[in-house]
Amino acid sequence: MYKHLFFDLDHTLWDFDRNSTESIFDLYDRFQLADRGVGSVVEFNRHFISINNRLWSDFYNNRLTHSDIRKYRFRMVMDAVGVSDHSVCDEMNEAYLQLLPRKPHLMESAVEALEYLKNRYALHIITNGFDEIQALKMASSGLTDYFQHVVTIQKAEAKKPEPRIFEFALEASGASLRESLMIGDNYEADVCGAQNAGMDVVYYNAASLPLEGPAPTYEIHHLKELIAIL
Repeated sequence: MYKHLFFDLDHTLWDFDRNSTESIFDLYDRFQLADRGVGSVVEFNRHFISINNRLWSDFYNNRLTHSDIRKYRFRMVMDAVGVSDHSVCDEMNEAYLQLLPRKPHLMESAVEALEYLKNRYALHIITNGFDEIQALKMASSGLTDYFQHVVTIQKAEAKKPEPRIFEFALEASGASLRESLMIGDNYEADVCGAQNAGMDVVYYNAASLPLEGPAPTYEIHHLKELIAIL
């Protein structure tokens, strides 16, 4: 039935949380944040994860821009840990964007699943990231050669969950809806977005979160489960 598989990148194949945490720990030392009043790198990272996730959700819902995320996230994290000095926030964000995409860690069993799928389906990426950053992530983690097309918000001039980015991906890959399957971890962006575009979808729900709306075509909790489905 399916001939084309469209994967999300961050949190689905590329282990954003682990790679981001390593980057934050690097920044904590590089910018001597302990001397600036940030008492705990663990607390700093916890606030970063929460704030970054919230800002990305606002981005999906058109409440702010991608530039806003980059401008405000470290300021908000510093405020959250009780530090009003924002003098290094812009520099920290630039350093984060240099460190993060060069981290190599993938989600558990990502390579095993891709090795199984690569000769059975045409594999593609649909991501809300930008060309250069996502290309670096894929190269650093050894993902590049698995995928025929990488659709970003720059190429599509649209973002998940907007139907247009899925339509653009279908056009770019020469795929039809009925032979296409989206695979992603974000219910709002990946599941609702694919459903709104009329595409079947696998919800990679590693944390076993309760569904927030209509059921996906498939739900998995581990990437290995793709082998049984496909």
